[in-house]
Amino acid sequence: MDVTYERADLRPRHAVPTSADGMGGTTVTVVVPALNEAENLSHVLPRIPWWVHEVILVDDHCTDDTVAVAKRLLPGIKVVENLRSPGKGNALQAGFASATGEIIVALDADGSEDPGEIPLFVGALLSGADFAKGSRFIQGGGTSDMPLLRRLGNKGFVLLVRALFGARYSDLCYGYNAFWRRVLPQLDLDADGFEIETMLNIRAFKAGLVIKEVPSFEAERIHGVGRLVTFPDGWRVLKTIWRERRASGGRGSR
Repeated sequence: MDVTYERADLRPRHAVPTSADGMGGTTVTVVVPALNEAENLSHVLPRIPWWVHEVILVDDHCTDDTVAVAKRLLPGIKVVENLRSPGKGNALQAGFASATGEIIVALDADGSEDPGEIPLFVGALLSGADFAKGSRFIQGGGTSDMPLLRRLGNKGFVLLVRALFGARYSDLCYGYNAFWRRVLPQLDLDADGFEIETMLNIRAFKAGLVIKEVPSFEAERIHGVGRLVTFPDGWRVLKTIWRERRASGGRGSR
């Protein structure tokens, strides 16, 4: 099996690592793509661990005061504009390209992903993984924001990726991930929208990276309406899986 699984840590989630010194000097960048998330940032940015080296807010064509709120909450934040069309994939790529930390963590701005889990992702990388993948469906993970239809769709995609590539993931369409910045060229990301989450997972596997799944709990977004649309975005995910299969030349698992 190529994917290993981190067991749920029963200690407080902010306790791993306990300090920047415990990270051996490793620097961490947290990338937060945001499209009109001014109301949610107060629930996200102040809760990012103090030892994070750099926080990047990606302005994904915001029309509210997201940027101003971010700068007020975190004066040292770095703001990067997504100069391409709006979309999570384009926004993340802009943030990743600007990151200076040795480790990059992707964190949503809507409050659905707990910044207190960042140490679990960083800990998985420090213990030997190249790519730490959040999972809502292993011990310690969960979700309160996944209707039955989306849950079934995600499960179907998981099984499809397992059949086509041999990647034994427990979750696929989830955006809480972390990786060493040095692997970015191997990932060679080019997705525009939410399908970037699927692309990340498949390309990490195809590149032969050491992958660990980390338990994560997904909550409902705090304010506003989610922008993921089940059928159109599901279709984009399916097309991404098929394109990655074709790019493999018909090969399944590594």
